[in-house]
Amino acid sequence: MKRLSAAIIFALILSLAPLAHAQDDGAPSYSREGADSCLSCHEDAVSLAVFKNSHGVPTDPRSPFGKGQLQCEACHGPGGDHSRRVRRGQERPVIPYFAEGSTSTVAENNAVCLGCHADSTGSGAQWHDGAHDFNDVGCADCHSSHAAHDPVLQVATQPEVCFECHAAQRAQVSKPYAHPIADGKMDCSSCHAPHGEQTAAGTARQTLNDTCFECHAEKRGPYLWEHAPVTEDCSDCHAPHGSSHQGMLSMRGPLLCQSCHSQAGHPSVPYQDSALAGGSASAFLLGQNCLNCHSQVHGSNHPSGSKLMR
Repeated sequence: MKRLSAAIIFALILSLAPLAHAQDDGAPSYSREGADSCLSCHEDAVSLAVFKNSHGVPTDPRSPFGKGQLQCEACHGPGGDHSRRVRRGQERPVIPYFAEGSTSTVAENNAVCLGCHADSTGSGAQWHDGAHDFNDVGCADCHSSHAAHDPVLQVATQPEVCFECHAAQRAQVSKPYAHPIADGKMDCSSCHAPHGEQTAAGTARQTLNDTCFECHAEKRGPYLWEHAPVTEDCSDCHAPHGSSHQGMLSMRGPLLCQSCHSQAGHPSVPYQDSALAGGSASAFLLGQNCLNCHSQVHGSNHPSGSKLMR
């Protein structure tokens, strides 16, 4: 008879863990009846909703409720002490993970999730290099693992979850010119990679421009005559979360243009010193500004388009 490998023996022990309600070595024990022990008390709608998502599928071996798995205790930890009878007036021991009053740290709770979701969340180094992990954000701070439909995974409801921390972005999205996030047509993860940020802004692609070009491909180029800010960084001119200026510009033109281009000798300045105080100002300044002439501001392929005017 062949000897069983250590991995197989370990798997057998795990499969029997819900029945091993008492251990001689003093280590935390599992409940006698697994999920039945939990559901005898936790039969509320929030707890039972787990059977409506992928965590509670008994026919899926990857699920905590799959064959041989630890059911509720696969995520919440050994519940033998928590599920046993307690005397009147005695405080019931707290379940190890994801419970009010638990002494587990954010890193320990996250390790439980990453035990199964490492590949789907940016795997290892990408998650641990990200801003969320750096700021001790827990998986459970964003995700609702018991909900039938996790709000952070739904386009229409995800932004509200993100806005609980990112209040400044909530205000920007509410400005007159913004991406259609408030309309439920896109969500934060359309542009950001919350689990595997490898860029300063946590964008879904390696650079901000590459992320923008996913939707705005017509601005990618290459152009015969290029406008330098376009190839460098879209946020040089645009406010990506929202703006009070048309086109989501960070400033109204010609102020935006003149932050790089000299005002001297160009009709974008008033003809007279007192023009802005009530005199006659240049139509180029008070109309649609620089775009009146330089309409191809992202770049031009016209042979005579060196000034981005055609």
